[in-house]
Amino acid sequence: MINIFWKKKAPILEEETEPVSRKPPNTAFRQQRLKSWQPILLPQSVLPFLILIACIFTPIGIGLVASSNRIQDLSIDYSKCDQVATNEFTEIPKKYVRHHFEKKWKKSPQWRLNYDEENDNQVCQLKFEIPNRIKRHVYVYYRLKNFYQNHRNYVQSFDRKQLRGKPLDWEQLDTSCKPLRGTGDKAIYPCGLIANSMFNDTFAHRFESVDDNGTNYHLTNKGISWKIDRKRFRRTQYNASQIAPPPNWAKRFPNGYTDQDIPNIHRWEEFQVWMRTAPFPKFYKLALKNESSPLPAGNYTFDIGLNYPISYFGGSKTFVLTTLGILGTRNLSMSIMFLIVAGLCALFALIFLTGMTFRPRVLGDHSRINFDEDSNTNETQMDHDLIQDLSPLREIL
Repeated sequence: MINIFWKKKAPILEEETEPVSRKPPNTAFRQQRLKSWQPILLPQSVLPFLILIACIFTPIGIGLVASSNRIQDLSIDYSKCDQVATNEFTEIPKKYVRHHFEKKWKKSPQWRLNYDEENDNQVCQLKFEIPNRIKRHVYVYYRLKNFYQNHRNYVQSFDRKQLRGKPLDWEQLDTSCKPLRGTGDKAIYPCGLIANSMFNDTFAHRFESVDDNGTNYHLTNKGISWKIDRKRFRRTQYNASQIAPPPNWAKRFPNGYTDQDIPNIHRWEEFQVWMRTAPFPKFYKLALKNESSPLPAGNYTFDIGLNYPISYFGGSKTFVLTTLGILGTRNLSMSIMFLIVAGLCALFALIFLTGMTFRPRVLGDHSRINFDEDSNTNETQMDHDLIQDLSPLREIL
């Protein structure tokens, strides 16, 4: 039995092949003969560069700080409004409020929780003071924290042709929309995770004045999306019988779509803003704006319909009223970084200048460096004579 499985290996015939050369091609790149610049960094050469950077970054940093200080804003984290607020106005805890105005507040912001029977949802009503007249354009954002729109599967979860208005069957939709491509024999419109997770808290389109002689301040949701995004989305050619809304849109469309209420994403700018995904887990999305009239000083209320759950991702949602500067909303981090870099460059420039003044470096005499053939011959003869002088010592040892 052993002999059955014991077989002699057939001799391997060695083919006569030419040895493969491992020598790289004789080119300037492969033989490392490319021309290069190897600067010698000395204090004399680095000092002007450091002074130049300090002179450029210092005014930029100061300008950005001044621009940020001119921005007036108010942000209120209303994530806990449904848990902390009551049916009467109470002061909002300070940890949920941040503000920056030209004048000081007389009253802290307040909130209360109402119930909207018509829309069957809770309403968080904010009451706040604008201490001074805001002459610049006013923008209202919502800010989400700890929401990762930059996940690869999430970013790709949409169908480009469907958003362009083409009536595709659910089997024809991009596979990146899984698992939200279709339900039954109907295609989900719009398909994918991005549309399904759209922010759906409702913001009132005005600040209602509570002062005796005050007037309401109106806001609009027109022109909040990018112009290029308005061209990406087209009115769909679907019939209501062909499509179904995403699962998280069930409250807005409890009985599905009808031919009269199919969303026109070409004009629905809140949807266009949401579909432009954010690169960071903390991001702002523009909701309302007023670029035509200043905001008078006074006391106002603002209603927010609570529909968007945040317990699933452990984040927060914030109402932000702000003006804009060079870098957008108020942000001192960029200006501080410019000033830090300018300060470090100025510090090292001072150190180098002090060292050059009190302890200058003595450079070598270049005349002693000689690469002629005669000098190489003389050095070789000297080495030969030294070896002969040491040969008797080697024999003794």
